[in-house]
Amino acid sequence: MNTVLIKNAKIVNEGTIFEGDVLIENEFIVEIAESISPKSSSCKIIDAEGSYLIPGAIDDQVHFREPGLTHKGDIASESRAAVAGGITSFIEQPNTVPNAITQEILEEKYQIASKTSYANYSFMMGGTNDNLEEILKTNPKNVAGLKLFLGSSTGNMLVDNDEALEKIFSSTKLLIAVHCEDEGTIKANLERYKLQFGEDIPVECHPLIRSAEACYLSSSKAIALAKKTGARLHVFHLSTAKEMELFTNKIPLEEKQITAEVCIHHLWFSDEDYKTKGNLIKWNPAIKTAEDRTALWEALLDDRIDVIATDHAPHTLEEKKQTYLKAPSGGPLVQHAVVAMFEANHQGKISVEKIVEKMCHNPAKIFKIEKRGFIKEGFYADLAIVNPSLPWNVKKENILAKCGWSPFEGYNFKSRITHTFVNGELVYQNFKVKDIPLGKRLLFYR
Repeated sequence: MNTVLIKNAKIVNEGTIFEGDVLIENEFIVEIAESISPKSSSCKIIDAEGSYLIPGAIDDQVHFREPGLTHKGDIASESRAAVAGGITSFIEQPNTVPNAITQEILEEKYQIASKTSYANYSFMMGGTNDNLEEILKTNPKNVAGLKLFLGSSTGNMLVDNDEALEKIFSSTKLLIAVHCEDEGTIKANLERYKLQFGEDIPVECHPLIRSAEACYLSSSKAIALAKKTGARLHVFHLSTAKEMELFTNKIPLEEKQITAEVCIHHLWFSDEDYKTKGNLIKWNPAIKTAEDRTALWEALLDDRIDVIATDHAPHTLEEKKQTYLKAPSGGPLVQHAVVAMFEANHQGKISVEKIVEKMCHNPAKIFKIEKRGFIKEGFYADLAIVNPSLPWNVKKENILAKCGWSPFEGYNFKSRITHTFVNGELVYQNFKVKDIPLGKRLLFYR
């Protein structure tokens, strides 16, 4: 039996922090108490004094690039980076190559992860204008949900036929997660900037091309359709102040039919950072103004926004160093997301309890994930120990994403993930990932 006793931790769970011990046997948490004595000489003891013990974070939006784009990242490399960052479960998106728009292709991704993933995993089914029949075959008990791109995307994944969109919203009981940017607005804006700059558009124009108006038009349309059809909608990576009026904090999360997510980069950076970071912070939707960022923080703290995620989407440095029009959007974030939020805690922006609510509890609630996202007896021992006073510097040598760079490179974080447990096994400790891919397929109580 694998037995681990974590002692003297500041245990963070369901809005409280209390000092105590946690006993793990095999995959599960079996006891939580003020003081626990080891039951046998073989019990591994970890003294977490001065550190927080949090549930492993659940990242509801990542792009791990396998199959088809594995020069940028793969399930093994990116899940290793995730566990190093205290993320123990992820939900990956369907715009791999080929797109995961049939049950066969979707299942192939699960098969790869079953052999190579260091973190627990689920993969979104992808929707198109013409694959409703495949969507309806999706098993809601072992697939996280359905992903729709309502703005430009890879391959055949742009859903821009209103009739097809309404049919999908009306027909499926799956949670529908959406990327919202209005394609017509973006195209018109792009042509305008091409007329002004030719092919040499400055990256500072990115949030003007992929504008706040483009985001609002698309997200308001998706929300109206969800209200009309009764669909269960989750809006990914919100980026504008204007969109915040579309969401409510008037009802408990469990009763919400429409939920919302914000990503680390939209909480951290603003359009002022394009001058120094350039294409490294080129994301879709675009990072926008400091005023937008402030509005996102306000909505996060008052519970109009329910989840913090990463939209981890690695590209090679060579790809990112191309001109604005050629450089792809996205960047690696799973390794630094949790510590970035603890940095915000040091800055007085958010409590540790709120970080855990938005990164651990709420994703588990929204997706109805079985036995994860909380520190509870009988739950899987997916846990991270965070030392809030152990500074470290992000540098190439300690970046685990396959692409080998980070928008946080050179930053000194005050907090450090010292240990990560996945399914009861200590898989990460002080910059070293154990070479044991123990991730399990996430299951859902639906």
